[in-house]
Amino acid sequence: MAAPSKATVLLKAVKKITVQFCPFESNVRSTREFLALVGSEKARSTNMNCEVIPVVKHDKSEPVVDVTYVDGERLVMKGGKLTCLEMLSAFQSRCSDKDPQTKAGANK
Repeated sequence: MAAPSKATVLLKAVKKITVQFCPFESNVRSTREFLALVGSEKARSTNMNCEVIPVVKHDKSEPVVDVTYVDGERLVMKGGKLTCLEMLSAFQSRCSDKDPQTKAGANK
C-alpha cells in the first residue's frame, strides 16, 4: 500500500476527517492510502486540533471519507470509485479555498 510520497497534506482548514471502510472489500485501497496520508504525523502536525477518525466496519459497506471543515461545510467522498490521487486533489483544492493564508497570497 504505497501512498503518493510527494503529496503535502495541510489540515489547517479541517475540523474532522472520518474514514469509514470494510477492510475485506476489494475497493478500499485508495481509501486506506488516503487515510495513511491524512493520518501521518507530518499532516497531523499542520493542525493538532483536527480529528482523524478511522471507522473499520465488517458489513461490506462502501468506503467513505467524510471531511468536516472549520466553517461547518462537509465534503463526502465515496472511495470505491475514486483513486487516492482524485480524493487528495478534491480535498486539497477545497482546503486551499478555505485557507486564509492561501487566499491572502493569491491576492498579492
